[in-house]
Amino acid sequence: MNTWHLKQAVRILRHGGVIAYPTEAVWGLGCDPWDRDAVMRILAIKKRPVEKGLILVASDLDQLGPLVANLSCSERLLLEQKSNHPTTWIIPDESNFIPYWIKGLHQEVAVRVSDHSGVKRLCRHYDGMLVSTSANLAGQPEATNQHQLRSMLGRSFDYLLPGTLGGFNRPSEIKVLRSGQTLRS
Repeated sequence: MNTWHLKQAVRILRHGGVIAYPTEAVWGLGCDPWDRDAVMRILAIKKRPVEKGLILVASDLDQLGPLVANLSCSERLLLEQKSNHPTTWIIPDESNFIPYWIKGLHQEVAVRVSDHSGVKRLCRHYDGMLVSTSANLAGQPEATNQHQLRSMLGRSFDYLLPGTLGGFNRPSEIKVLRSGQTLRS
């Protein structure tokens, strides 16, 4: 993933576009989480109801801003901890910082501090967190290569950021930060 491609992706994101990009295990769709129209477009592409919510991805805790301000040191460490498998954490949004089109019907929000070099570089170039949802139609298998991505979603997104998956064989685990409960393993 070279700098030119990252600049193209960021330009498209800043203009309300939707990109496809490689993540830890599957291809993802991403957009600016503050751009309601872009988020609604991702939901329409996936045929996913807004009520279910979406995941936000960041390169580090600083990009999560006020979401992590009231977390304890041990909770913050969990968010950054490297593990055997990528983990998405369900964390409180006590200040209601994140809009409903990201959280859906939930009071909490799903976040992942990615260890995937391409995702980290994308978030750093964008200078913020991004929506990160699997590139697939709701209920269908996730795309694990560009051929599957194109045959499932065609040209419904604005840019394909080249790169490689992170080598994991399934999407991130999803855990609730405060209880430790696993929602997806």
